Amino acid sequence: MSSALEATDALVVGAGVAGLACARDLAAAGVSVRVVEAGDAVGGRMRSDRIGGFVVDRGFQVFNTAYPQVRRRFDLKRLRLRPFTPGFLVHTPAGRLRFSDPTRRPRALPGLRAVRTAGPRDLTALGLLSARDMLLPPGRIKRRPDTATRTALAEAGLSEEFVERFLRPFLAGVFLEDELETSARVFHLVWRSMLRGTVCLPAEGIGAVPRALATGLPEGTVRLETPAAGLTEHGVLTAEGAEVPARAVVVATGPGTVPALLPQVALPDYRIVTTYYHVAERSPLGEPTLLVDTRRRFLNTCVLSEVVPSYAPRGRSLVATSVLGRDGQGRERELRAALAEAYGTDTDGWDLLTVRTVEDALPAMAPPQALTRTTRVAPGRYVCGDHRATGSVQGAMASGARAAREVLRDLRR
Repeated sequence: MSSALEATDALVVGAGVAGLACARDLAAAGVSVRVVEAGDAVGGRMRSDRIGGFVVDRGFQVFNTAYPQVRRRFDLKRLRLRPFTPGFLVHTPAGRLRFSDPTRRPRALPGLRAVRTAGPRDLTALGLLSARDMLLPPGRIKRRPDTATRTALAEAGLSEEFVERFLRPFLAGVFLEDELETSARVFHLVWRSMLRGTVCLPAEGIGAVPRALATGLPEGTVRLETPAAGLTEHGVLTAEGAEVPARAVVVATGPGTVPALLPQVALPDYRIVTTYYHVAERSPLGEPTLLVDTRRRFLNTCVLSEVVPSYAPRGRSLVATSVLGRDGQGRERELRAALAEAYGTDTDGWDLLTVRTVEDALPAMAPPQALTRTTRVAPGRYVCGDHRATGSVQGAMASGARAAREVLRDLRR
């Protein structure tokens, strides 16, 4: 890490995946670039901590191998990815149901047919929707007229009962909202990525993803614990009072910092999510599968140590459960009761390891949703992040890549 703050062609503020992707592309093009980060490590919202031998991601996150930016930037073998089960489990008042991807597990189709809410009409409609999303070029999907996801599912022929039983509980955890009001364009692209890729986690936690991006930068590019206090005529002023001259400044911070640096940038509302991490003596579910709830008392829950055994010490199990909003008095107690019912086990003996609330977990993406927007906001001033594209790792890195292209275009002029 550099001890000096030298003048540079491009300065990126924020070392999340958007800022790191931008810096990587600028460096690859031969531009001198520096990254300043307020935190003590790279990653932004994609960080992992170690607590008492457990790996705790800062909020429940997953990694999808189908994203174009992922395929372009990562050696997936080095991340040592461990997959979730394709599909998910649904807890209902009548018992637990399994929703599996029949393209990967054909034997699961008869089980879906046996459920009253998954008759031939719904299965055919879902199959056609999935085939279109999986096979159509992304450009065709992006050009579709945009509506809310709920409207798109109804227009695809899916019954309200099927949507309420299976898709609404699952998608609530994907988009962090339980009314299916997210842009249908975004839904179709995300559904496509789930069908074409593998949802997984790195063996060392989700923080391994931004660390892998940072490793590809020239030594000394990233300076940690260096918050930006403001922009100047010639660059960036750090909280220590030092000015870093730069021909181009890219703001790639979280939404809480953007208004102080670029007040002219309009930001969407953000979804708030809280994840509770419990430790159990034995696993309440012997498989690496997401479990959702038709009563929507939680967004999703899973035994992380079934997905990645190294997330927990030997002989212990780590359970992660996410809910909308912030933690509150009595909420963990109510959640523990819901988990006892959903897992069919006594949760009184579970230890609460930690609670993580992410205030800016995901931007709201109501229709019509622009899937990409320019990052240029003023001469020599740029902004990137998932709020400029789609709320995903793909969207964040794609926005960073676009920022790099626009910076290069302007510098070369």
